[in-house]
Amino acid sequence: MTLRTIDAKQESWPIRGSFRISRGAKTTAEVVVVTIKEGDLTGRGECVPYGRYGETFNTVLGEISAIREQIAHGASRQDLLTLMPSGSARNAIDTALWDLEAKKSGRSVASLAGLKEPGPLITAYTLSLDTPEKMGESAQLNAFRPLMKLKLGGDLDVERVAAVRSAAPKSRLIIDANEAWAPKDLDYYFQKMADFGVELIEQPLPAGEDAILAEMDRPVPVCADESCHDTSTLDEVAPMYDYINIKLDKTGGLTEALLLAEAAREFGLGIMVGCMVGTSLAMAPAMLLGSFARFVDLDGPLLLDKDRPNGIQFDDSVMHPPKPELWG
Repeated sequence: MTLRTIDAKQESWPIRGSFRISRGAKTTAEVVVVTIKEGDLTGRGECVPYGRYGETFNTVLGEISAIREQIAHGASRQDLLTLMPSGSARNAIDTALWDLEAKKSGRSVASLAGLKEPGPLITAYTLSLDTPEKMGESAQLNAFRPLMKLKLGGDLDVERVAAVRSAAPKSRLIIDANEAWAPKDLDYYFQKMADFGVELIEQPLPAGEDAILAEMDRPVPVCADESCHDTSTLDEVAPMYDYINIKLDKTGGLTEALLLAEAAREFGLGIMVGCMVGTSLAMAPAMLLGSFARFVDLDGPLLLDKDRPNGIQFDDSVMHPPKPELWG
């Protein structure tokens, strides 16, 4: 048996301008890239350590280092589900193993997973949290995009959505409150968002403080993000939400994400596939979930100053399947 080697490194990718949500702003996408080599073949995966979930680059690199011997001696993607917790470290390893398997077999990851080959997808385009005026200006510049996602933050959110809707009357809208709303304001916000034709509201309340959603009329479908990580969280979130946002950095990779998508359908939940801000290497495996998803939000590379070589091709908001040279 040929022993495998695993390497992990941190990379920094400048963001065009800045990316702001209710918890703060950043000007670079900080990612970890895992490379797994077996003989002459190499598989790659990318993750984004996320402080909201207690992750740092040191903790993620430590988790990857701790699994080095098991990977060297052939630990599989299924083994990872019990060897590592869900999270970004496992995601980078899992997606690198998928990429390596594809290269060893000469088949695509879609084929290995029993999925149809991905076709072009329309992704949402994200407008960062800003003043209503600036978000309206950004919406006007992007009014040609069929689907926009607005990052909101509490105060002035109605004015923000009003400005965007006025500037881009033909675009479909989804919004992400990033846990910034208060229970007392939900009825007001829900009705206003319905009036604006918003199609989906992501994570209006803090995770763990959202039980009230199960008791409310929801005139706009509500999507769990921070409240839903993997299959173990579905029992709790299903009564409170209409959709879940599947992100590979939360599920700990494509393997668990596929299980989560199947389980969500059994619960009657709709699916959104989302991302952290990263390069095309992180978007490529997530694209395989596009066939399950009503909403696709994989615009990370569009927010960067530049993408990595052989990156996903975007025609405005249409993203095309990745080249094998990138992943899969």
